[in-house]
Amino acid sequence: MPFSPLLLLHICAGGLGLVSGGFAMSLRKGSGPHRIAGNVFFVSMLCMSAAGAYMAVMKSQMVNVFGGVLTFYLVATAWVTAKRRDGKPGVFDWTACLVALAVGTGMLTFGFEAANSQTGSKSGIPAGNYFFLGSVALISAAGDVRMLVRGGISGAQRLVRHLWRMCFALFIAAASLFLARPQLFPALLRRTHVLVFLTVLPLLLMTFWMFRVRFANIYRRISVQAKRDVYLLRTGRRVKPVASSQ
Repeated sequence: MPFSPLLLLHICAGGLGLVSGGFAMSLRKGSGPHRIAGNVFFVSMLCMSAAGAYMAVMKSQMVNVFGGVLTFYLVATAWVTAKRRDGKPGVFDWTACLVALAVGTGMLTFGFEAANSQTGSKSGIPAGNYFFLGSVALISAAGDVRMLVRGGISGAQRLVRHLWRMCFALFIAAASLFLARPQLFPALLRRTHVLVFLTVLPLLLMTFWMFRVRFANIYRRISVQAKRDVYLLRTGRRVKPVASSQ
């Protein structure tokens, strides 16, 4: 495909998405700068993935079509999860769940076709790549189904849903640049595996933030109890234990 405004949009939006996503993950969650970086990441990733998927359709590159749609889905559902405070699902969530199911089923079908081929690949893509992205799509759909059945999510679960979807979308964008096109970077970065590190960095940060969110309440309770114990030892006073909130 010759150079076009759509390709320029795809490249510029992808670069802006990588930069803004890196800032969003580094800033304190919920702060003003984090929200600004997150909104920039949201818009740029939607533009990047939509443009990429459209160009892939024109070139009959189905794996890139699925990858673009999956990235669009992850970013959109993550953003809606963060913006909707009440956590109640709606028509958007039902539609998104169907999209994830379709992408996952299509990717796994391609994966089995690749695995059963003589080369172990389909359209030059190994079967493992199809299975990996297809599994991610189906896991996402399972999370959607769980949320729809429960009537919504809140608290730490809502934050975890937002975090992992945003971070995994950033991982897909990073892999599409650093791993799929290493020739764009100096040989030193390729030899020292810097490109590999930049690709997996979103997953590492995702793991860190997910653990921090999941265990934040536990850490907070332990910290409060420790301070109370120190206070009791210093004053020798007896106070009734504070009932844990449910």
